[in-house]
Amino acid sequence: MLLPSDSLVNLLGDRTAKAFAKHLGVKTASDLLQHFPRRYSSRGELTPIAEIPIGDAVSVVADVVDVRERHMRGRAGNLLEVRITDGEGMLSLTFFNQAWRAKELKPGARGLFAGKISAYQGKLQLAHPDYELFPEEISDEDAKAWADLPIPIYPATSKVTTWMIQRAIGVLLDVIGVIPEELPKDVVAANNLLPLDVAIRQIHQPDNHGQWQQARDTLRFHEAFLLQATLVSRRKFNASIQATARVAGKLLADFDAALPFALTRGQTEVGNQLLEDLGRDHPMHRMLQGEVGSGKTLVAVRAMLAVAESGGQSALLAPTEVLASQHLRSIRKTLGDKLADELGLTLLTGQMSTADHKRALLQVVSGKARIVVGTHALMSNKVEFFDLGLIVVDEQHRFGVEQREALRLKGKLPPHVLTMTATPIPRTLAVSVFGDLDISTLDELPAGRQPIVSHVVRQAQSALVARTWSRIREEVDAGHQAFVVCSRIDDQDEPDDEVDDPSEELLEDQPKQKPATVVGMLEALRAIESLKGLRVEALHGRMTSEDKDEVMNRFAAGDIDILVSTTVIEVGVDVPNATVMVVVDADRFGMSQLHQLRGRVGRGGNAGLCLLLTAAEDGSLALERVQAVAETLDGFKLSEIDLELRREGDVLGTTQSGGRSSLKLLRVIRDAELISSARAQAETVLDADPTLEKHPALAAALAELEEAAQDNLSKN
Repeated sequence: MLLPSDSLVNLLGDRTAKAFAKHLGVKTASDLLQHFPRRYSSRGELTPIAEIPIGDAVSVVADVVDVRERHMRGRAGNLLEVRITDGEGMLSLTFFNQAWRAKELKPGARGLFAGKISAYQGKLQLAHPDYELFPEEISDEDAKAWADLPIPIYPATSKVTTWMIQRAIGVLLDVIGVIPEELPKDVVAANNLLPLDVAIRQIHQPDNHGQWQQARDTLRFHEAFLLQATLVSRRKFNASIQATARVAGKLLADFDAALPFALTRGQTEVGNQLLEDLGRDHPMHRMLQGEVGSGKTLVAVRAMLAVAESGGQSALLAPTEVLASQHLRSIRKTLGDKLADELGLTLLTGQMSTADHKRALLQVVSGKARIVVGTHALMSNKVEFFDLGLIVVDEQHRFGVEQREALRLKGKLPPHVLTMTATPIPRTLAVSVFGDLDISTLDELPAGRQPIVSHVVRQAQSALVARTWSRIREEVDAGHQAFVVCSRIDDQDEPDDEVDDPSEELLEDQPKQKPATVVGMLEALRAIESLKGLRVEALHGRMTSEDKDEVMNRFAAGDIDILVSTTVIEVGVDVPNATVMVVVDADRFGMSQLHQLRGRVGRGGNAGLCLLLTAAEDGSLALERVQAVAETLDGFKLSEIDLELRREGDVLGTTQSGGRSSLKLLRVIRDAELISSARAQAETVLDADPTLEKHPALAAALAELEEAAQDNLSKN
């Protein structure tokens, strides 16, 4: 949005500007004007004192009854106590060492008071509240207008209050000129939009509720149109980029003919989509969504064979060494030793021996390795490809945009890119709704695969917890194996590097108890009477590659009954004999992560069971998230729930979900229809005027959006 980009220092002063930057991330006039109210109140809708719940942040309109200053007992300083009333209830305001406030908070003064309510000696209290006093003399007409005037409530902090934001925006709107329109005139008219200048002013300073609602609708469409126009421009630009077309031939035909089973309908359809994309002379950018066990890796291998036909190389990027090694074994088994050796199937990870690492680098740079499987080590400056034609990113939510970009730049020409996931995280779902990715979906499971049953087990219910461990015993006695997953390795450990922790906002209502650890759980399980005699071992990210491989090989061979692990087993690990999983402190994991974890069981034709242990309290968001996972196996449904809870992330830049959303007023699920309409209109404008020569203001706005996204990319 082409708003004033001036620093706030000259407008607000250095101290206030620094507070806005530190606590709100607001640094420029443009940032401030786009810091929109999160809701509006009117005086008649404010909280009556008699109905105030303790612990809530409240705003009340009240009169000052009396003011009293006294020295504090046992400590230096004084306390100013102000009693206020709304005519029915009474509330105390307390200020420490701020006696000067008595000069304005005089008996009879009326104002708006805001803060977090607490109780002291049985009385309701606001400590150091923010407040705004009203004029002493006010006419009936002015009083009515004032009572009806919407009060914008901004996203704020204790250091930068909603009133500070409101006053700063008021100053800014007084000094800036008319904000120029950015959207084409016919788009503004066709959608009954307000002029941009009017919309910005009315959303911050509405005279009535209708004004801010109309302004919000205008700015919501404005945001959708600019984002869609940016994504449409990107897609058009991508179509103009030169890439090497990769056409399937004998390698793929022979492979398909040798398969001992028939491809599913979905694998055939998606495979054809990939071959069509690969055959074009501009880069593919496709996401492959498929439930755990739907056969995504086989589809990717077939695409790799199409690239290998012309001597091109494919790189499969996996998030962990355990998974990279598993992929290597799986691909070798799928291809057969002869074809795998012919294609130079190579592993490249950070913990390989120096000799093995050098040998792998030579295979890659010479082009002998036409299929390379690796971890983040693939993005090292030391890694050079001879002809990188395809990048396959497994579990793309485990890699930042900038990491994937670093690997993409290793191609002489931009390579084709395929990302795979069993559960799109909110950012991915957001981008797919916004149309920046081609999406393919595998919605069938292989023949014989049983659905996984999931249950929430409350840790306060000791009988159910005991039943959890005896249930594992029953599965092992039936010849099966079990996973027990913890979020940490030991008590000194921060959350394991592999854990996809929910955002800070969602952790606020988590139980404040020490999380279970792999080390502690290993010892505890060995001591449980019902599990006596079982072979229990540990696996975590701090172990060496050799040790991890040794444990996984023993588990896969059936020499371990219970594997206590961190999330290194989250994706790709395939032990068909494992039928039960217990996730301890399930509320400490992301929803997509829980969905991935339970996909490790029930892969061999036997029914799978996932038990989610949690100490989250009734009514908490943490419990709601865990219960949502237990209630559905639909990955897209979970993504929608996750999106609503965790927000979209940065749809044009690099930020993943769970943090600050780059969207100001739009919400992907709620506004899907609006987004679709905006995209169609953006396509019409860009089809008629690809360079936007006739729409210079729109071109400038899109350039500003792209520049901001690139700045974000470079910072990360």
